[in-house]
Amino acid sequence: MAALCALGFLIGKPPAFSDTTFPKHNPATQFAEFKLRDPANNNRTWRAAREDWDGARKRVAGDPAWAKWLAGERAAVDRWMARHRDRVEWLPGWSHDGVSPKDASPLRWTDKIPGEETDHFSSASDPRVEITPTLKAWWVVGFRGRHNDMMNRAARLYKLTGETRYAEWAASQLDFYADNFLKWEPQRKGHPARLYWQTLTEATSLITYTDTVRLLGDFPAPERLAKWRERFFYPEVAAINSNFQSIHNIATWQRCAAAQVALLFGDEAMWREAIDGKFGVRAQIAQGITSDYIWNEQSLGYNSYVVQALLTIFTSASLNGRAAAFDHEMTVAQNLMLSTTAMRFPDGFIPNPADTRGRLTAPNAGDFAAAYRIFPTALGLATAAKRRTWDTLLDPPARVAADFGFELAGYKFSPSQLPPARSRNMESSRMAILRQGPWQVYFHYGQLTRSHAQSEALNYELYYNATDISHDTGTVGYGSPLHRGYYTRGANHNVPLIDGEGQDLDIVFPRTTGKQAKQKQDSQRALGKLLDYAPGSATEPARVSAAQDHYRKNAAVTRTLEIKGGNFSDTVTIKTTDGKPHALGLALQIQGKVKLPPDFAAVADFAKGRPEVFKRWRDARAADFSERATLEVEYPGGVRMMVRIALPGKFRIYHGNTPDVPPKRRETVYIEQQGAEAEITTTFAAVKMD
Repeated sequence: MAALCALGFLIGKPPAFSDTTFPKHNPATQFAEFKLRDPANNNRTWRAAREDWDGARKRVAGDPAWAKWLAGERAAVDRWMARHRDRVEWLPGWSHDGVSPKDASPLRWTDKIPGEETDHFSSASDPRVEITPTLKAWWVVGFRGRHNDMMNRAARLYKLTGETRYAEWAASQLDFYADNFLKWEPQRKGHPARLYWQTLTEATSLITYTDTVRLLGDFPAPERLAKWRERFFYPEVAAINSNFQSIHNIATWQRCAAAQVALLFGDEAMWREAIDGKFGVRAQIAQGITSDYIWNEQSLGYNSYVVQALLTIFTSASLNGRAAAFDHEMTVAQNLMLSTTAMRFPDGFIPNPADTRGRLTAPNAGDFAAAYRIFPTALGLATAAKRRTWDTLLDPPARVAADFGFELAGYKFSPSQLPPARSRNMESSRMAILRQGPWQVYFHYGQLTRSHAQSEALNYELYYNATDISHDTGTVGYGSPLHRGYYTRGANHNVPLIDGEGQDLDIVFPRTTGKQAKQKQDSQRALGKLLDYAPGSATEPARVSAAQDHYRKNAAVTRTLEIKGGNFSDTVTIKTTDGKPHALGLALQIQGKVKLPPDFAAVADFAKGRPEVFKRWRDARAADFSERATLEVEYPGGVRMMVRIALPGKFRIYHGNTPDVPPKRRETVYIEQQGAEAEITTTFAAVKMD
């Protein structure tokens, strides 16, 4: 089949995407402490991925461990080939729908066909979840993804062993999709996905289908290959290019997929559009990654997800001799992978802005290992070297380590090898970190885009040494009512509340479009205003202050966080503008156990008259205070905090049991006062143990 390098295109200097919004000065020098460098290639920190098939054949023939791995790979693919076939009548659903209706914990996927081979699903906390059409459709998406993966593994077995039965099975599955792709109706209005529920999954899967054809090489006859191209691959590219013409994580996957189809079939116009178009791969990197090397949708899980997408095109470009054309893009993408490690809390968890599912850690050994062929790191190489996979068979980590002068033998990773997080104002990402003494706080003071945003402007997360004082839960599967009904709402964050609600995203990100000037004005609203930042020193406290002037249509909020005198303090000022009294308050998420004073009494019908988010509270209790209140909190490991609350006038404190990352729960304190404006100061002071 034709390859782009054979056609002679991609020659010449690629177009530059200058991005004044997110300038990236000297990206090769950023996060230097985490990088390895290749002395034979100007000390660059990336490499071109390779595939050594002859060496792989020698390894599986001469190394008993690799021979055992190959036997297991054969067995797994053989079992799947013998047992599974896709069906036209199976309609796909959304991967986010696979959650327990009880607590939104993820369902376990098995290959048993729902309604035929099993009569229920289950989760870690829910042993029996009844099958519904929605959950059956969720299962179909899981099946197709795994079926696609098995096709790719079969093609690899063919290329490694020469056994044509693997090639014929993989090719027969591609015949099935080519014969039936256009028979499936688009699953959603405005989203032309057919084989899957959304064009994101079409794109991620298309990359694997494309690689499968590449691996089959000359096995398919020209007319068979042409049928695949015209009836499946080109219609798929048309589908994924019909939406998300924007800077977005989904668009990144779509352009990476289209570029790899272009490489497969030697389509220069398709390549140019996918790589150099207005919303092509280069533009996604230039405009989607901030100057702090955070993906602009702010959910830190998308740092990894976008890197996963980019690794596929960097690998394909490498195998086609085109890696050097992406020198700048690979350097920036590597920083995107590394940046969260510089933000981690002392226990390894990272901040959790926007709507990542659950909590993430850094450095992520799995992510680093998945990237070792392009972005070698000490941890990634050491982790990959312990694994037997197609990647490590074809591109051995030991060879990569040798090229980069890294002594792999005997290396053992310890978090102490990495520098701790430090105070940083990440202004282009609308975030800040304060690190002073035993305290570390992450502050999220503004947003860049509505995509994946939650009502969490001015939220913070707090640690005392390695003790988790308060964290952001992230969210759950989008198909759960808890996603919009609880996890994305203000009451699930450490934020000010007006009449029980946090930030109004419709105010800062209007759903209707207007004139360009109005759109620019609205975009500035979400950014917030950074009023003050000081990283702290031996003589000066660490401090950050920011304002959201359009927090809600009738309210502006200012917040100042400070580490001073060995304590952490937070001052929130709420001002309403409509001249009416409101319930003004502050939610505090507690990862410890509050020792409630005896005057706290049970509250009947606590959620009555409040936003739906409060229906998720259990065992609500409350007490009234004037001017000041103090609560004692016990944390794991013997850490005790005195939480002092100052609020002029009379106010009420509510306490309850609330959802944490499912199926866990935690405690929440909600401070509330009736009025038109309020200033609430909260201080966390550690209690010395005897």
